[in-house]
Amino acid sequence: MMYKAGILIMSDKGARGEREDASGKQVMDMLAPHDFQFDYYDIIPDEKDIIIKKLIYACDDLHLDIVFTSGGTGFSSRDVTPEATLEVINRITPGIPEAIRYYGLQKTPKAMLSRAVAGMRGKTLIINLPGSVKGVRESIEAILPALGHGLDIIIGSSTECGQG
Repeated sequence: MMYKAGILIMSDKGARGEREDASGKQVMDMLAPHDFQFDYYDIIPDEKDIIIKKLIYACDDLHLDIVFTSGGTGFSSRDVTPEATLEVINRITPGIPEAIRYYGLQKTPKAMLSRAVAGMRGKTLIINLPGSVKGVRESIEAILPALGHGLDIIIGSSTECGQG
């Protein structure tokens, strides 16, 4: 089963062409071998209205199975990705960012500073990831063992969660 995926990078400098995106490439490099096909990729500024519009587009128009965001999850006043995501999703999935933070805390106490969220809009899962390549790599390491099963349930190709 191939998962239709998208990546949305929140970066003011990246959107202006002043910084090359390495985090999105990290997501693709780690997940392409695990049946993730990336059909959508965009770099946008840290603007709540634009983030909301692009997330809705990825979910409602492109019908992606999963959208990874990168950036905008910290304490800066420009970091509004979690707030935008919460306005878009219908159901929150708190275990995903909890697992990411727990995994990250094994490596650095700064992981507790992430405000990332995750949730579903219809049949699309949205997961906020940090903006750093290291943060993205560790986040995907944390969630990869369960990610396929969760997506299979959302898209309807798996129904059993309670097997021994």
